[in-house]
Amino acid sequence: MPDGTFVVDAGTAGAEAINPPIVPVTRILVVTGASGAGKTATVRALDARAVPGVQCFYFDSIGVPTAEVMERDYGGGEQWQASATAEWIARLGGLPASVRVAVLDGQTRPSFVFDAAARAAPGTVHVVLLDCSPDVRAARLRGPRQQPELANDRMDSWAAYLRGQADALNLTVIDTSLLTVSEAAEELEQVVLRLIEFEAPGA
Repeated sequence: MPDGTFVVDAGTAGAEAINPPIVPVTRILVVTGASGAGKTATVRALDARAVPGVQCFYFDSIGVPTAEVMERDYGGGEQWQASATAEWIARLGGLPASVRVAVLDGQTRPSFVFDAAARAAPGTVHVVLLDCSPDVRAARLRGPRQQPELANDRMDSWAAYLRGQADALNLTVIDTSLLTVSEAAEELEQVVLRLIEFEAPGA
C-alpha cells in the first residue's frame, strides 16, 4: 500500500480530479527492544497520554506459548516470533482510518516486522528501538522488574543484535539509560507525531 492513497470518482471533474482527496492510511509503529529497555512502561505511558488518533497495542496480549508448543507447532521460538509478528501487522493493517498511528509494544526482530509489512502493509510500517546500557538493563531487571534471571549474557547479546539491526536499517533509537519513563514517553510521542504529520495534506 503506498504512503498516500488517492481515490477519484470517475465522474469528478475540475479541481477535484486534479487534486483528489487523500484517504488516511493507518501507520504502524513497532516499538522493540531487549527486556529492561523500558518498552512496555514507555508505551503504557504514551497510551495514558491519549494522543488523538493514536492507539497502543501489546504483542504478548495474544498469548505466548510455552517453548514446547513453539517447537511443536512452529518449529522453534524464532519461527513463532515471525508468525506472531505477521499476525499483528495484518491485524493492525486492518484498523479503521480513525486510527492514524497504531503503536505496538513487541520484543521482535525488525527484519520480521519488515518481512510481514512487505506482504500486508508495505510503506506504512515503521520500527523504533528502545535501548539502554547493559549496566542499566541489569539493574532494572534485578530491581524494579524483579526478573534477575533475564540479566544475563544472552540478553546482552540480544540487545546488541537489535542495536546492530537498528544501525544497519537506519532506525530511530531512543536510549533510555538516563531517561525517566515520562521522558522516554515524550520522545516516543514525538516520533508518533512526526508520522501523523507525514500523513497530513501538504506534508
